[in-house]
Amino acid sequence: MTNIQFIQTATQLPVKGIENTLQLLAEDCTIPFISRYRKDRTGNLDEVQIETIAKLSKQFDEIVKRKDSILKSIEEQNALTTDLKVKIEASFDLQELEDLYLPYKKKRKTKADTARENGLEPLAKIIMSQKNDDLEYLASKYINDKVSNEDEALQGARDIIAEWINENIFIRKNLRRTFQRKALVETKVVKTKKDEEEAQKFKQYFDWSENLMKAPSHRLLAMLRAEAEGFVKFKISLSDEDKEETLRFIDKTIIKNEGESAFHIEKAIDDSYKRLLEPAISNEVLQEAKEKADIKAIDVFSENLRQLLLAPPLGEKRILAIDPGYKTGCKVVCLDEKGDLLYNENIYPHAPQNESAMAMKKIRSMVNAYNIEEISIGNGTASRETEFFIKKIAFDKPIQVFVVSEAGASVYSASKIAREEFPSYDVTVRGAVSIGRRLSDPLAELVKIDPKSIGVGQYQHDVDQTKLNSALDSAVISCVNKVGINLNTASKSLLSYVSGIGEKMAENIVAFRSENGPFEDRNQLKKVPRLGEKAFQQAAAFIRIKDGKNPLDNSAVHPESYKMVEKMAKDLGIQVSELIGNKEQISKIQADKYITENVGILGIQDIIKELEKPGLDPRKAAKVFEFDPNVRSIANVKPGMILPGIVNNITAFGCFVDIGIKESGLVHISQLKEGFVSDVNEVVKLHQHVQVKVVEVDEARKRIQLSMII
Repeated sequence: MTNIQFIQTATQLPVKGIENTLQLLAEDCTIPFISRYRKDRTGNLDEVQIETIAKLSKQFDEIVKRKDSILKSIEEQNALTTDLKVKIEASFDLQELEDLYLPYKKKRKTKADTARENGLEPLAKIIMSQKNDDLEYLASKYINDKVSNEDEALQGARDIIAEWINENIFIRKNLRRTFQRKALVETKVVKTKKDEEEAQKFKQYFDWSENLMKAPSHRLLAMLRAEAEGFVKFKISLSDEDKEETLRFIDKTIIKNEGESAFHIEKAIDDSYKRLLEPAISNEVLQEAKEKADIKAIDVFSENLRQLLLAPPLGEKRILAIDPGYKTGCKVVCLDEKGDLLYNENIYPHAPQNESAMAMKKIRSMVNAYNIEEISIGNGTASRETEFFIKKIAFDKPIQVFVVSEAGASVYSASKIAREEFPSYDVTVRGAVSIGRRLSDPLAELVKIDPKSIGVGQYQHDVDQTKLNSALDSAVISCVNKVGINLNTASKSLLSYVSGIGEKMAENIVAFRSENGPFEDRNQLKKVPRLGEKAFQQAAAFIRIKDGKNPLDNSAVHPESYKMVEKMAKDLGIQVSELIGNKEQISKIQADKYITENVGILGIQDIIKELEKPGLDPRKAAKVFEFDPNVRSIANVKPGMILPGIVNNITAFGCFVDIGIKESGLVHISQLKEGFVSDVNEVVKLHQHVQVKVVEVDEARKRIQLSMII
């Protein structure tokens, strides 16, 4: 089987598309570039399909590498038969390969190894042949200085047989299938920890049992966390009935007739199951379930992150941002249209100082002095009180007040990136600046923060960290390149996610921009140190230059297609600048006329679409949201209330909704809408404005149950 066949079998995608995608990946083309600018070569494969091809190609290489390693190891042991070699070469299932390799795998000394050293393998073979029942007499012939009597000889033979049963591929496959379908996951509380306060969040799992295959991913991860923190004991096993049925199956597979041999084989089967098969297979199946749960959790996190990064931006506005607080006051910063810091100040409108009159005067003064257009307030401690305070101020002009998530702002404010941006200011100023910039452009600001610190994940510390980081990086890269970035204002962090750029190249671009002033056209990128033709090809169309020399530089049209656009304009008898955004002229373009060897109809259709709305931001515009003014703390929340809210986190079991207080309420998946819901994201999205009904309030545990079925 070739890698193309392997990928095609797994995906059912067209062979030609797979071949061309692999070729483009081998040429160091990025996934965003391939999906956007090589549609004609891939057959219009999207980012997800291209990423799947890349992953499967890597998986194929790993399987081939593992096969070579297994063949080499068995060959070195002079144990590689023609039949075994054919089986290994024909298999592309890692689990099957490991089963085939198991008898030859180097491992710690086993009971069977000791029995073989004591010369008992011939006796084991005689028993397994089931042709001789005078085993006591036969066993006496194997007594030596290491084997004291017949019982020891027979026990050693059974140890060898138990290992053979464990290495039987047919038995392992069937047992694996049984565990996959019928295994139970069971948890029991550790009695000495039962009453600890931290244990109470896992109270549901103090005495829990369910089918492993049917256990939702979030529940499995919760149980594993409870075990890791020492509050419960966790095991995977079959029910007594299923275990007995499994043992009967193994008996029938191996035992061919009744007699003394059958007695010893049955004992070996019981021993093999208890000591070798059950621990190994249960661990395998648990790891498989954990991997699936990880993938589900990572998918949820990635989708949440994607929605958060693509949250509606306010755009280039002068913003006054407030990081609210009580005792330490509210940190206030004024930002210009580009997000640069103009001024910072502290105000103390809340207890214990209660200097609201002075605070109002300062806010009014700052709004007027710095021509502030909008106000951004962080949603942490004292957020609602600060929002009410700001709305009491009589400004000279209409000012919109937004409440934004400040999750991860403290991580950013203490980071190296923040120190480099604001070396002369402390963490409180940096945090307030981040709150303001998040309103202006969430994507540009949030890329500076480790995604795991943004607070939209589910068990992110419990899943495979390598896979998580890879998935989150892919999500960020996809979002940045989907939106495009302003080359003359983008931070180093934002630039580093652009197709073909990377961290070091981003530093070089920022340094070049600082030394030479703003970029006037895309071609200037080629003057940046170490930015070669390949990097330019991958990056150029994802950057924007506003008011540059070439109007196409502020669009998603790739420079390699500029001549085509110029020909389109020339054929219509107008300039390129007159063609852009001119729907009447664009409608006259005959797409088929411009097909070339490198650009087909799909590429030309994208160019025409881009010419209609050049540089269109795919994100919606930010909107002000009003919480219920009567709800200021959990004490104000009562069952039966209908409240406005904003979805601020999505999990596999439901979504959390911000209703304007510190505690977010949970809408369980069963309460999202009438009828069955398989995927929360089918019903709600992050930042969606929703109406919820309060179902239950547990003030002591700070928990609120909500419903969207009103």
